[in-house]
Amino acid sequence: MQLRYTFRVHPEPGQRAALARAFGCARVVFNDAVRAGRDAHAAGEPCPSGATLSKQLITQAKRTPERAWLGEVSSVVLQQALRDVEAAYKNFLASLKGERRGPRVREPRLKSRKDARQAIRFTANARWKVSDRGRLALPKIGELKVTWSRVLPAPPSSVTVIKDAAGRYFASFVIDTDPDTDHTRWETPDPTSAVGIDLGLTHFAVLSDGTKIASPRFLRRAEKKLKKTQQALSRKQKGSKNRAKARLKVARAHAKVADARKEFHHQLSTHLIRENQAIAVEGLAVNGLARTRLAKSVHDAGWAQFVNMLEYKASRYGRVFVKIGRFEPTSQICSACGHRDGPKPLHIREWTCPACGAVHDRDHNASKNVITAAGLAVTACGAPVRPEPVRAQRGETGSHGIPAHRRAA
Repeated sequence: MQLRYTFRVHPEPGQRAALARAFGCARVVFNDAVRAGRDAHAAGEPCPSGATLSKQLITQAKRTPERAWLGEVSSVVLQQALRDVEAAYKNFLASLKGERRGPRVREPRLKSRKDARQAIRFTANARWKVSDRGRLALPKIGELKVTWSRVLPAPPSSVTVIKDAAGRYFASFVIDTDPDTDHTRWETPDPTSAVGIDLGLTHFAVLSDGTKIASPRFLRRAEKKLKKTQQALSRKQKGSKNRAKARLKVARAHAKVADARKEFHHQLSTHLIRENQAIAVEGLAVNGLARTRLAKSVHDAGWAQFVNMLEYKASRYGRVFVKIGRFEPTSQICSACGHRDGPKPLHIREWTCPACGAVHDRDHNASKNVITAAGLAVTACGAPVRPEPVRAQRGETGSHGIPAHRRAA
């Protein structure tokens, strides 16, 4: 299993220039490879192989006066850009032929120096290392100061240096771990413990045990500050240095909101995984909900990111994760007797079952139905549950526990 650990790095002015040069060279090679793939696809020919592209776009290009500056950066960075294009076209062609499951993959697009995210990747062939004084030594860039928030559990196989829209730099390490031994750091919870989760906007999450997690509404709380920074940006002359400074302020304000949301998701998902052996959640049509009048609140909640964290952490620590279908009528069924009472508008938060007379909180009742629909209700009675396959994780682990001010009675 591969894990990704990301740390903040602080390059010096000369190192920033070297990183900008590496970003630009990798972007040029990437775009040249995309154009070659487009030309081959339009002509009905197979896409050029990685070896062919490497010879044409790197080895031979370095010998020309127009592209001699490609030799100023590590060749591994350029090779990795070609591998990214090769993988992207492989997925694109497989999607066209129907050989790839999931949504259709689009043809790779050209990169721009104005993109919000710039990245380069170094593998072991680049001979990068972490020095004795804790600095990240990269070829033709130098030793970067790193803010280490934790110790890496194993030697990393590659490192990606990222610059985001807010002008921050990060080093993202990829580490291979063994899931069978990785989860022993945590105590095994009660094997019969299971929880169903109903995600919403009034409360971010309502658990089947009755716990309600308040919605932090990070974007809503920061709207006033975001509005002022955006207004200041709109008044600056295009192309001026003051506009560039104002754009960074807007990007940093948005990054602060995104970081707070991600930390909240990490804390809550880690707490749920530590305390329960089985977790059930309802699949939500986020793209559809984002086209309604609730779009801003839906994006502010970040349900998809939270569910992905639950999924990969369950896989990592040996928990059972079940995602039920989005069309399951969890809000229409009485969790006490199973009577289906039909759809209800959103303003109805409590209702009484006409069959058995039970009074239900809408979200709590839905969370109980989620755990029942997932087949985990029998787990609470002692029956074993067979784990289902889950996707590999895509982000780094977060801190533990739920702060008291995040909970609601």
